Amino acid sequence: MAPGSPFPPDAVLLGPRRMAEADARTIALGTPGIVLMERAGRAIVRAITARFPPSPTLVLCGPGNNGGDGWVVARRLEALGWPVRVASLVDPARLKGDAATAFARRAGPWSAELPAELDDRWLVVDALFGAGLDRPLDGTARAWVERIAHLGGPVVAVDVPSGVDGASGAVLGAAAPARLTVTFCRPKPGHLLLPGRMLAGELVVADIGIPDAVVAAVDEGLRRNEPSWWGPLLPLRDASAHKYRFGHAVVVGGPAHATGATRLAARAALRAGAGLVSVTARPDALPIYAAALTTVMTKPCADVDALDRLLADPRFNAWLIGPAAGVGEATRSAVLKLARAGRPLVLDADALTSFADDRATLLEVLHGGCVLTPHDGEYARLFAHEGDRLARARAAAAESRAVVLLKGADTVVAAPDGRAAILAAAPPALATAGTGDVLAGVILGLLAQGVPAFEAAAAGAWLHARAGELAGPGLIAEDLPERIPAALAAARQEAAVATAARRVDGQGRFSQVGFQGRFLSG
Repeated sequence: MAPGSPFPPDAVLLGPRRMAEADARTIALGTPGIVLMERAGRAIVRAITARFPPSPTLVLCGPGNNGGDGWVVARRLEALGWPVRVASLVDPARLKGDAATAFARRAGPWSAELPAELDDRWLVVDALFGAGLDRPLDGTARAWVERIAHLGGPVVAVDVPSGVDGASGAVLGAAAPARLTVTFCRPKPGHLLLPGRMLAGELVVADIGIPDAVVAAVDEGLRRNEPSWWGPLLPLRDASAHKYRFGHAVVVGGPAHATGATRLAARAALRAGAGLVSVTARPDALPIYAAALTTVMTKPCADVDALDRLLADPRFNAWLIGPAAGVGEATRSAVLKLARAGRPLVLDADALTSFADDRATLLEVLHGGCVLTPHDGEYARLFAHEGDRLARARAAAAESRAVVLLKGADTVVAAPDGRAAILAAAPPALATAGTGDVLAGVILGLLAQGVPAFEAAAAGAWLHARAGELAGPGLIAEDLPERIPAALAAARQEAAVATAARRVDGQGRFSQVGFQGRFLSG
């Protein structure tokens, strides 16, 4: 899938099926599979020896290519003088292809059982099953995984911890937490989505020689949510800048007894860079907004028909409705009017819940400039899709023809064309009242400045999370807008560093890129 914005190759995520296709294409281009396997094993050993001293090591080998990687690891560690034992899930005589070759090259003893003396002092290399596992672990495989999980010693996972679905992060039966996971070519969605992210430990992405052209050919539009690809779209102010070049965002405010959410969103939109921000609300609520928001303008809107006068002014170029707007007919009518106007629009909270019994009407008016920001409960009121977080977000975006930001500790942003971005980490301190209103406001501020909806939602989620990190434990929602400028500066810096650090070798492969601090060249 051709992405709609300038994605660098190192931001790509590959699901297990696309990764298998990338392997097959690389082999078809002339790199034998056993060469890829040897490179993978070498990268795993390099990662292990950089972090652990020589110690009793158990390598668990499965029946496929993941197990083949394990046989390579065992041979290479033994060559370095490490004391290594191998437990194989199947009789190696049954191995086929590259895995059989890897076993034959080691030519050492193996066992069908775990060592009796195995304890938490052993290093365990988990090479049972990779990211493509599509059924729950059972039998001996599950017993082994549960045993090493119970021991609690250091585990190095090959590709993913066995039992983790590389596409969704779900645990299929059982999985042992790893201290280190070494995967290949590009990260998998399951490394970022929960609970897989919590089980992977430190993630190292190793280059085993799959060209970027091959990655581009199998790319399905999945990305890590990071500044390397949306950072260049953040508007910059130069000497000729003036406020009218950075948009006029409008937040539809709640009633006089519920103004806090709107105030949070409006201030966040300003901090995100909108040139001007207005709150429109019923006349009786305006004095509260005016007193609390010094730099935000207020505009009376006695009823939904009054929105027409504001929408007639093209300078009001991006809108937000939902935070404390109230659930009911008035909010439904306002949402429909705003959506039909065709301008960039963020729908949050009450704007979504108001259509719980009339979702078809909402879906009829949405468009590509709309951003929906539901949490799981609000999602369930509008959409019936099941599955993992990534699948649900993408299905909702396709159905609604709008950008969907499915909030959570592993927030996913999805576009109607299938693109999606996964936020790898949001601080738990964000789980407090009002933080979602700030997120909606940040997205609004970016939309007002002309950032496209998908990128604005992705950037908003990242900036929101970084602001939470900067605020630290004990944060309240009011802390977040004041940290947005620092988060913006961090985003621009990370985007610049990612661009400068990128190096391409003669075969079109990235030899050094950043992912959680580690990317190993093959």
